Amino acid sequence: MASALFIVFEGVDGSGTTTQSQLLFRHIRELGHAALLAREPGGTSIGERIRNLVLDPNEEQMADVTELLLYAASRCQHVDQIIRPALAADQPVVCDRYADSSLAYQGYGRGLDLALVGLVNKLATGDCLPDMTVYLDLPVKAAAARRGARAGDADRVERAGEELQERVKQGYRQISEQRPGSSLLVDASKDVQQQSDFIRAELDRRWPSFPFKG
Repeated sequence: MASALFIVFEGVDGSGTTTQSQLLFRHIRELGHAALLAREPGGTSIGERIRNLVLDPNEEQMADVTELLLYAASRCQHVDQIIRPALAADQPVVCDRYADSSLAYQGYGRGLDLALVGLVNKLATGDCLPDMTVYLDLPVKAAAARRGARAGDADRVERAGEELQERVKQGYRQISEQRPGSSLLVDASKDVQQQSDFIRAELDRRWPSFPFKG
């Protein structure tokens, strides 16, 4: 029996996770399938309130563990209320960031113990793991230039500086190398459509019945 795929996009701030997740979601819809487009932090009324708090540039004194737990609380609600029910209804899910964001940002970026971050992630997500995580790999300075071109002020995490973003970038690379069977590293310096075409081709290769497992 077919079962819906759960695809996640990860990368440093400005790498294009939102753009590529939206493009894949639209592609699935164009194939004639209902699908869920999700994002983190947020996705629920509780999660959106947490998002506003954790990204508030005025919350400069937020402790690293507080940040980790806030993201986990948002994720737990998101999984329970939105993601798990969609997958149970055989609806493909495309998510802009997920548990690896905590490993990369709070673990590799902030320097929290990776085992602790993994434990918190496990508590928040249970067995709800993505079938594939697409890691958008982009030089930190290029990502910063993209963020600078956006309208609006930078959020609290974006203001943390390039050193944090470089640690996050290297963290994502290590995570992707540890999971060759469920990860896809993409050169995010390429044209947006080139990236999208590459991602679609790889998904079709791995799952001929995409967006289902077969």
